[in-house]
Amino acid sequence: MKQQLTVWQLISKSLQQQLPVMLLYVLASDGSSPGRQGFFMAVNGAGETEGSIGGGIMEHKFVEMAKERLSTGDLVNKAAETNHKALNISPGAGGTIKKQFHNKSAPANQSGMICSGEQTILLYTASATDAEKVQQIITSLEQEQNGTLQFSPAGLQFFPAVPETDYFFTMTTEQDWIYQEKTGYKNHLHIVGAGHCSLAFSRMMKDMGFYIHLYDDRSALKTFQENDFVHDKKILAQYEDLHDLIPAGNNQYIVVMTMGYRTDDIVIRTLWNRSFRYMGVLGSKSKIEKLFNDYQAAGLPAGQLQKIHAPIGLAIHSQTPEEIAISIAAEIIQVKNSPHL
Repeated sequence: MKQQLTVWQLISKSLQQQLPVMLLYVLASDGSSPGRQGFFMAVNGAGETEGSIGGGIMEHKFVEMAKERLSTGDLVNKAAETNHKALNISPGAGGTIKKQFHNKSAPANQSGMICSGEQTILLYTASATDAEKVQQIITSLEQEQNGTLQFSPAGLQFFPAVPETDYFFTMTTEQDWIYQEKTGYKNHLHIVGAGHCSLAFSRMMKDMGFYIHLYDDRSALKTFQENDFVHDKKILAQYEDLHDLIPAGNNQYIVVMTMGYRTDDIVIRTLWNRSFRYMGVLGSKSKIEKLFNDYQAAGLPAGQLQKIHAPIGLAIHSQTPEEIAISIAAEIIQVKNSPHL
């Protein structure tokens, strides 16, 4: 979220200083493209940059082209026109859309990279009329709220209403297209239990783009008090209260790591009839086997048990809290980025 803020803040500062500034935005991506949908960056006339659209030679090429375009201030300048034609770029009212193929054998629009895949990039020159909308985006991000960012041939728009999907892009022609994105945190991570593994895991996840919630029933716990990596901390009177605190949904991730078997069991029984993107339980194989045997004896459907990642984390023989944190973070990233899990 901090990186998103720095991009919009550079745009706002540039507009205030009357410096030309261009926004480069990945509207769509496919395959092994290093720049995923929603990646973006800003380049201003002073050569300052923030953000990324994937790096490598492709990003370098677009940054240099943006600098050239901003320095000339003329889209049909002959010196820039050659470069634009080489990049297959044609100007539009809402910016320029360019598809790049990361394949040396592609007949046209090669990015210069060989990782395969492709990405569709918008090049949008911000104007003074965008200043208020840019500030609205900044304020929304600073207040950790969600909203809707929209690009179309009509330009940049921002709405406080939250869209139904994280991303939406459709394009018929260069004059008929629309891109929408949910701004702010798209995913929520709920960590139940605030011990040493929880502290290490919170530290690991703080830059992963999740809004992080932490829960425990021990108010005097030192590792709870020291955990400044989460966005929201709550002391519970009882773990059953989680029923009203954690909503179901495909953007909700649950990690259960309380102090022991009894409290883990309470949390699982409180939440097991909900549908989440991810739910995992920390514990040894023997503890997990006992938990699951008890649930099977209680008649819990096998399908519900199969949805729980337990023991939690990828099997990398982790031992320390920091190593355990890495294994859990890797498993969550694997689930988040796979449409099949």
